[in-house]
Amino acid sequence: MSEKPVHPRPRRLVDWINPAGAKKVHSLIDKVYTRKNLEMAWERVKANRGSGGVDGQTLEVFAEQLDKNLDRLQSELKEGLYQPQPVRLVQIPKMGKPGEFRGLGIPTIYDRVCQQALLNRMQPIFEPVFDEANYGYRRGRSTKDALRKVWKEIDSGSEWIVDADLKDFFGSVDHEKLLTLVAQQVADGRVLRLIEAMLKAGSYGKGRLFPTERGTPQGGVASPLLSNILLTPFDREMRHKGYQLTRYADDWVVTCKSAAEARAAIDAAGRILKQLGVDLHPQKTRVVHVQYGFEFLGYKIKRGKRLFLPATKIRSRARSGGLYAYPREKSIRRFKEEVRQRTKRRVPLATEQLIEALNPLLRGWGEYYKRAHVRKLFNQLDRWIVRRIWSHRFKRWRNCGWKQLPTATLFGEYGLVNLVGLIPSLRPRLVESS
Repeated sequence: MSEKPVHPRPRRLVDWINPAGAKKVHSLIDKVYTRKNLEMAWERVKANRGSGGVDGQTLEVFAEQLDKNLDRLQSELKEGLYQPQPVRLVQIPKMGKPGEFRGLGIPTIYDRVCQQALLNRMQPIFEPVFDEANYGYRRGRSTKDALRKVWKEIDSGSEWIVDADLKDFFGSVDHEKLLTLVAQQVADGRVLRLIEAMLKAGSYGKGRLFPTERGTPQGGVASPLLSNILLTPFDREMRHKGYQLTRYADDWVVTCKSAAEARAAIDAAGRILKQLGVDLHPQKTRVVHVQYGFEFLGYKIKRGKRLFLPATKIRSRARSGGLYAYPREKSIRRFKEEVRQRTKRRVPLATEQLIEALNPLLRGWGEYYKRAHVRKLFNQLDRWIVRRIWSHRFKRWRNCGWKQLPTATLFGEYGLVNLVGLIPSLRPRLVESS
């Protein structure tokens, strides 16, 4: 007797969004437009702040007629009459690239509330099917978790890195493929039509209306979830092939044991992404050894030089051949440019007000990078920021600010954020010294 031959069916990418064959959600729109969900969505939109869209309506104006606006939105969603407005197109200059811009699409407040209400109901549905390699915009996961995973893989011997980038990801998303993947979990046609209307709403800028045939608005509330849905087949297929993938939104790396494995990973990634309608950026995708460093989530990660000294002779905390992480140059330049803009001499603020406006930037940037190897960098930036404040106060670069407004006064009485003081390993010393 012979066994019946098995002809495996080629695995479809859409199968990866629902690998266990979980039941689809057939009725979802009624849960989207419940009053409680709309109120929760408004609170989240209000907390995120942000400017208005093409209708010019601000958060304050929307809040003045909150009940009327939510009643209208609930009625339109219930009756299938809701139609999103085009997003307001804003061109943001790319840091270090004169003449190049990145498009940001800002929906109206009304549309943002609708998107957030949809997100509230769709997130729990798709969260269980997202892959372990995905760390972007997921509750309980952060950039630190993604970096920690990559760090452990490199320490275990995977020192060859696929440092990759996607070419115009948010602007090249294929609507049909995305909706097909959403439909694997959500069978409510009204929700699918709602998502399609959001995707094809178009954009308005420079006095013109631009149709949207591809892409999701970078700046839309629902865009991160939709991007995760589209790239889930990529996550699962890469891990199924045995690659150590770590992805945060459209930023991802693969750690490999050899250069050959890394090159094979690029080929595999290119084939999978092509099926999803997404392309690898040819200039920004490379294979690199950790000895030469790579960039991921705003950090530069590399292995330090080997020190030809016995451990007893090394007085600093330097580790021979150890892994190091520090802010990438682009992040430092962007941070310093923000500080310059806020501390220009013509800014009409008293020193106390200037520091109050500056502190959120310093604290946010410092908290993000405080666990990297930044002691020397933070010390230099602290002194530079103090000089910027002196220059603003006394209206000239060379001044006697250190006499009239000493550093201790700025950090103490005025409450200026001290970047070095944010470093966890130095906090006990600072407390003891004070």
